[in-house]
Amino acid sequence: MLSSDELTRFARHIVLRHIGGPGQQRLRAARVLVVGAGGLGTPLLQYLTAAGTGTLGIVDDDTVSLSNLQRQVIHGHPDIGRPKVDSAADAIRRIDPGAIVKQHPVRLTAANAAALIADYDVIADGSDNFDTRYLLAEFCEAARKPLVSAAVNEFHGSLTVLRPWETGPDGSLNPRYRDLYPEKPPAGAIPTCSEAGVLGALVGVVGSLQAIEVIRQITPFGTSLVGKLLLIDALDMRFETIEYGRDA
Repeated sequence: MLSSDELTRFARHIVLRHIGGPGQQRLRAARVLVVGAGGLGTPLLQYLTAAGTGTLGIVDDDTVSLSNLQRQVIHGHPDIGRPKVDSAADAIRRIDPGAIVKQHPVRLTAANAAALIADYDVIADGSDNFDTRYLLAEFCEAARKPLVSAAVNEFHGSLTVLRPWETGPDGSLNPRYRDLYPEKPPAGAIPTCSEAGVLGALVGVVGSLQAIEVIRQITPFGTSLVGKLLLIDALDMRFETIEYGRDA
């Protein structure tokens, strides 16, 4: 049951059609793991906290640097040099003291991925490299954990949801991450954000959309991005959704 303070805090969700009291209770009971406390992790963690997510896990082995502050607004100037998991956890507790924060100051690897995701209901990929994205997709499929995967670079962003162990409306299995991206790009083929740059406000947009998809996995409403890729072009302010399927 929600406390009287929680009823007030989350009142706008409780009166919201398709969420309501039962949906808010599901959010309060939910456990979400966010991989990466950087550009995408910033809005993702902030809005999941504000939405009332009960337990948030943060995986990140990096420390806050001055160049992060252009887009990673969960951190501030006094946080420079601190572990990002610590800075982000402090911000979460300021937003909602009732939220439980689990800090994992490690890099996600094949050796620890299964253990890290085991205790969570939904996984959100806010990482900045393909090694982590492919690894998460593989382990989340094996563990049957919904994965909300997003990416940004320069003026472009993308977002999809992966539930490949389930079937779609046509009875066929939902697609995997490798159905969308069959081969991992060679090292250096795609410039990193530090090399090519990234529009700071864009990660706020994409991370906020990612938060919506995470919430949708916890308390379903509308239509999710399973089997769909949302593409955001901030240069021309265009949003496009394309469908993709399972490679037989």
